[in-house]
Amino acid sequence: MIDEGNIIKGPFWNEPVRVEKIEEIGNYIRIVGSTIHSKKYVNQIIKKEDTNKLEIIKSAIDLSSNSENAFFVIEATRFKYASLFDPLLAMNVSKIDPLPFQIEAVYGYVLKQPRIRFLIADDPGAGKTIMAGLILKELKLRGLAKRILLVLPGHLKDQWRRELKEKFDEKLVVLDRNTFNAHYGENPWERNDQVITSIDFAKQDEILASLSSAHWDLVIVDEAHKMSAYRYGDKISRTQRYKLGEVLSGTSNHLVFLTATPHKGDPENFRLFLDLLVPGFFASPEMVEESLKNKDNPLFIRRLKEDLKDFEGKPIFTRRFPKTIKFHLSESEKDLYNEVSRYVIEQYNKALRSDKKRNVAFALMILQRRMASSIYALLKSLERRKERLEKILKGDEKQRDLSTIAQTGMSLDYEEIEDLEESERWKKEEEWESVTVAKDLEELGREIETLNKLIEKARKVINAEKEVKLRELGKAIEEGFKKIKEMNGNPKVLIFTESKDTLEYLVKKIRTWGYKVNYIHGGMSTDERIKAEKIFRDETDVMVATEAAGEGINLQFCHIMINYDIPWNPNRLEQRMGRIHRYGQQKDVYIFNLVAEDTREGKVLVKLFDKLKEIRNKLGTDRVFDVIGDVFEGKNLYQLILDAVTNAKSMDEILKELDIEPDKEYIARIKEVLGESLATRFIDYTRIKEM
Repeated sequence: MIDEGNIIKGPFWNEPVRVEKIEEIGNYIRIVGSTIHSKKYVNQIIKKEDTNKLEIIKSAIDLSSNSENAFFVIEATRFKYASLFDPLLAMNVSKIDPLPFQIEAVYGYVLKQPRIRFLIADDPGAGKTIMAGLILKELKLRGLAKRILLVLPGHLKDQWRRELKEKFDEKLVVLDRNTFNAHYGENPWERNDQVITSIDFAKQDEILASLSSAHWDLVIVDEAHKMSAYRYGDKISRTQRYKLGEVLSGTSNHLVFLTATPHKGDPENFRLFLDLLVPGFFASPEMVEESLKNKDNPLFIRRLKEDLKDFEGKPIFTRRFPKTIKFHLSESEKDLYNEVSRYVIEQYNKALRSDKKRNVAFALMILQRRMASSIYALLKSLERRKERLEKILKGDEKQRDLSTIAQTGMSLDYEEIEDLEESERWKKEEEWESVTVAKDLEELGREIETLNKLIEKARKVINAEKEVKLRELGKAIEEGFKKIKEMNGNPKVLIFTESKDTLEYLVKKIRTWGYKVNYIHGGMSTDERIKAEKIFRDETDVMVATEAAGEGINLQFCHIMINYDIPWNPNRLEQRMGRIHRYGQQKDVYIFNLVAEDTREGKVLVKLFDKLKEIRNKLGTDRVFDVIGDVFEGKNLYQLILDAVTNAKSMDEILKELDIEPDKEYIARIKEVLGESLATRFIDYTRIKEM
């Protein structure tokens, strides 16, 4: 007797057939299924007496076989048809606690499309990883996706792999330069079915060529707004990332974009972005605007923080209160700061004459950033630089200039460097620490002498134990614990720094103040970071973290965050805040930003925070931090800090650039940048509860 699920062979087909359906029609039998090897559809009617010509190669379930195997066959069959009976199958087999707007986006918008080409553009913290995981899992369970590619900024790879493994039991293989080189002579994209890669690795010309010959059932791109193009008159300028988007669009069946900042206030830029999903869908920016007004845009969905609620109708985001703690350096610190600045500017001016202005500035800024982080970090940086230059002087090491660095493929694009994994970024920064513009050994010797003097001054400040910033940190920790007591919260304080040297220094200092401390940095494996997260939750009072904790670590049990140093790319502030200000946070969140207002970069940051506060008050929302770079429209904040530090512009000129008047017109533009016009405000909670 032939049953559904059997594999049979007979004279009617050239290869075995898997039976999916059997139907009796009078004296005939209809067999529906597919061939095992070529996957051809079979719909065959044969006489009942001809069934003896059929041979069962494999039964659907052999109940006399191993019981565990029989169970797996039954489960596999059940899953095969489960999506016909359970419309929320992926959600029900995953370890997630889905929210109404997530269910609505995935099942109410995305999966309704026969061919998914969709942009999920919800505000930060809405759980876009969860939504992407649901789409991936659902398409796999329905047999619609086998070959899957995830493209995202390099520093987010670990976060994605962790969440997909923990919540959806999905494993992805990382494809980077090392694995690519290891498979010489073959196309590594074809080797694995579930791949994760970085946007800046995939965009390179030789990588793009191999990627364009691979086909994918599903491609998911995080931070998709990075794939941008711009129109200048009749010409369209496509970035390399946009060209990557064009390749992915052409080689994928289902394509999902994720971003919290889709619009950028430029309608044509947004239209070109949507063009990657469905080329030519919108012929003009006016058509996009019209579809937004009519609320009938089939390509994307965006919900704002204020509109996101749980099943009980409560807002999922608590309030957050940022506070800038301004302080002045002590005399000895100010003296050291001026000496370091003088050294940096002197080197920078030498570089101007060698026509490597931007590159050398980049290398020299590391010293200035270390000084802004902590004097200990500056000292370590100076010591490493001195050691490398002494080796060059002795002839033990070759002098490296920036043209050599360029040849080794070390990019000097700031945005790309920010997207690197932290350990990789540190490695590159150590390379830059040794770059010098000295023309001969005599000049090199003089530079080493200067470094010796700076090292001596830095040691004196540290040994005197009178660092103002450290004192302000102690006060901020005390204030944080006081706030926690007032709100009856969890006694935990998270401290962020950019430098691993500063992290080590702070951990030692805070322990001497009587607090239990642990830490997270980019040199730790994902497992070590997860363990550190649990230790902070269960055992310690304070966690000191570098940017690595801004990626994939969830600390919503903590309500107080202190930025010991401010990233010179202020867009990273939102990522840091997102570690504690996210779904699951039960209390209001307080953020303390420490800034030395009598340093050149400090003046820029103080002005930045003051202006953000003013704009925030006018807008009535703290969402300005989500798009901090776009709030200062047309201003490159990193470049402004760079100009301040190198004296490239006067402080008055720089501060004037930040002196924006948030009038009605400006606020309307910011609302556009924040994507308010794209927002879908209505969420049908009743229908979702019924589902």
